Amino acid sequence: MSAAAQQARGDDPHHLGGDRDRDGGGPKEGGIAPRRIVVGYGFWLFLVSDIIMFAAFFAGYAVLAGATAGGPAAPELFELPLVAAETVCLLLSTFACGMAMVAAEARSQLWTQVALLVTGALGVVFLALELYEFTHLIGEGAGPQRSAFLSAFFALVGCHGLHVGAAVLWCGTMMAQFRAKGFRDDIQRRMMCFSLFWHALDIVWVGVFTIVYLIGARG
Repeated sequence: MSAAAQQARGDDPHHLGGDRDRDGGGPKEGGIAPRRIVVGYGFWLFLVSDIIMFAAFFAGYAVLAGATAGGPAAPELFELPLVAAETVCLLLSTFACGMAMVAAEARSQLWTQVALLVTGALGVVFLALELYEFTHLIGEGAGPQRSAFLSAFFALVGCHGLHVGAAVLWCGTMMAQFRAKGFRDDIQRRMMCFSLFWHALDIVWVGVFTIVYLIGARG
């Protein structure tokens, strides 16, 4: 085995593959695919497992939506203007995240930082609005312990909110890594995974907004 191949295997002990050669050819010796493809594929598998978990929460909510135990139902609780504001914030943050990916590919430090800052700030606004909604419902006696319907609601929407909170922290770490380490290949791969995660949360929220709020508000 050549010295270059041994070094490549040492940097990649699981032989998952490396980046493509500079001339645009196939993967480097000792690898089965470019590392960006391997990382992206692995992260997609994680996202699929996360979507399966959310599917279980959606199924639980669908079953328990009518189990109000004599308490308030969805049409009496949900404020669609507030939820619409949350949705706008999350959709705009997804657009900003896409712009951050474009800026990172162009290796523009300024616009990458600006786009990530806007992404994180809109995520914080979304979380603040959701926290206000939760505290308002609990203050009216419509907490998760009031009925099975509300338990399912808080579980589904709260789980999504926790994911957004984790994504906001991840956004901050990406800003710091781009600032400290520049546009290295490994940082670009992390940015790709972050973007996939943020867009997946946006897709899940579209389902929440449609199934939980729009259909629920109509009774």
